[in-house]
Amino acid sequence: MVDVIVAGGGPVGVLLACELRLHGVDVVVLEKEPEPSPHSRAFRLQPRTMELLDYRGLAERFRQGRTQWPKAHFAGLRPLLDLGALPGEHPYSLLIPQADTERLLAGRAAELGTDLRRGHRLTGLAEAADSVVAEVTGPDGPYTLTASFLVGCDGGRSTVRRLAGFDFPGTAASVTALLGDVLLDDPEQLPTGVPGTLRTPSGLLMAVALEDPVVRVLTTEFTAPRGDTSAPVTEDELRAAVERVTGHTVDIKESRWLSRFSDATRLVTEYRRGRVLLAGDAAHIHFPIGAQGLNLGLQEAVNLGWKLAATVRGAAPSGLLDTYHRERHPVARRVLRETSAQLALMNPDPRTDPLREIVGELLALPAANLHLAALVSGTDVICGAQDGAHPWVGRPAPALALMSADGRTRIAELLHEGRAVLVDLAGDLSSPAYAAELRDRGVDVVRAEAVGGAGVAGLLVRPDGHVAWAGPVGDPLLRQALETWFAPAPDATTRSRFEDRAVTDDKKGTIMAAFTLDDARRVMKASAGEDGTTAVEGDVRDASFSDLGYDSLALLEAASLIEREYGVSLPDEGLAELGTLGRLVEFVNERLAPKV
Repeated sequence: MVDVIVAGGGPVGVLLACELRLHGVDVVVLEKEPEPSPHSRAFRLQPRTMELLDYRGLAERFRQGRTQWPKAHFAGLRPLLDLGALPGEHPYSLLIPQADTERLLAGRAAELGTDLRRGHRLTGLAEAADSVVAEVTGPDGPYTLTASFLVGCDGGRSTVRRLAGFDFPGTAASVTALLGDVLLDDPEQLPTGVPGTLRTPSGLLMAVALEDPVVRVLTTEFTAPRGDTSAPVTEDELRAAVERVTGHTVDIKESRWLSRFSDATRLVTEYRRGRVLLAGDAAHIHFPIGAQGLNLGLQEAVNLGWKLAATVRGAAPSGLLDTYHRERHPVARRVLRETSAQLALMNPDPRTDPLREIVGELLALPAANLHLAALVSGTDVICGAQDGAHPWVGRPAPALALMSADGRTRIAELLHEGRAVLVDLAGDLSSPAYAAELRDRGVDVVRAEAVGGAGVAGLLVRPDGHVAWAGPVGDPLLRQALETWFAPAPDATTRSRFEDRAVTDDKKGTIMAAFTLDDARRVMKASAGEDGTTAVEGDVRDASFSDLGYDSLALLEAASLIEREYGVSLPDEGLAELGTLGRLVEFVNERLAPKV
């Protein structure tokens, strides 16, 4: 038995496997094709995807020798979107063939020891209470494989989606589109030249130069597909489509790859059904514009990976895995809406022209241009926002320059191991003991200074780079964020000690745990540390914590210590709300009595 089966060894499935392997998860990737495809549907990685690769130390590997384009188009209109105006460290699209993306990710998977099985096709699955059994056909015949979870990353015609019974509603195809990577006798036969885009009353034509002398020719006709859409595309079919759209004949010398696609738009109603999950095109299909599908899937893989790993290891808080659907389903729905809007704007019907003119005017407005740039690049996605929290919470981590004991660094560099990080900018967010506890819960604590300042005492960053908390010292939302996203605090280490000191109430006949004033003194002194105040001596039951010299950090540490040792959660405002040692003793005992 393995921990996770990933069906589909394309970029999304392999990146998910890499994320799982970072956490020591035993994963098997099943890919039906015996060899990687040399062909590429998509040719760019968006800014948000580049940020995610940077979080894993892979950005430079992908960027090497490739063009960074700080622009993008929206429905082929002018002016172009200005990606350079986006916040973050990667305000550009990286122009890279999908085949190269897949090759680089496969190399990373091999480095991490991933079991990638090519030529192995998933043919059936059965889900039990605590496992999933996959039926597989490989080069040596059929076999079964059992795992705790199975993730379908097997494309738009997903076998996993069909076998697991996911609903896949949406709209049928209304356009017919062909793609050909070809050698032309005379590229000048194309009325636009190469590169070039043409919108005519009959449809759209785009021509892009690939590796010399190959040219990618794409045609889009705004009529529903006819005939057998699963049949291979022929050179004659592509030639006829070019002639219908442009009115010109082109001579195709040789074809390297021919394919067809449409604007069929569908989205599963749920990303998870029990122990089966979906990611990438298995969960959604749409008209391909700007490599949106590839980037959406890669971003889903990083969102899912750390959550699934924590669940497999038994280190996830309640409901963590369900946040994958809650966070990513709305993003996919928005991408489908955006790609449908772009296609509608490209419709050659003359009645669309006034709308194109107005949208073009809007693109010239900086605010509107920035809004759409963030939309198509994925940088405006919010995951895990909290009411009343700092504006950073839920958004991708800001590009802060940090100075730590190890020198200058960035938040992206702190995430290379796939773990969360609490960046302590004030230098007093946690004691050494609490930092050790957080490490056991999957959170590394790094003390650093923000070059130029940050305006917060610290920030908690999830493994996928979204901010889970930012705020001042003593902010109770920090504990809430830790409990929401990461492993629960360890069980009380001194529970047996205080239960041995329990007392009997002769009148009620119940056992009541005793939390005495001495216990309160001990907790407060331990929280203050060696350099903290020692004023908790003598009869100080009614003295306020502030009079005793305890700052917000000490109160936060004391509240955490009481929760760990006695299993009692303090009020939202912590010890400050209780005010005195005497009231603290009463509060803890009131909650211990019915527990014992």
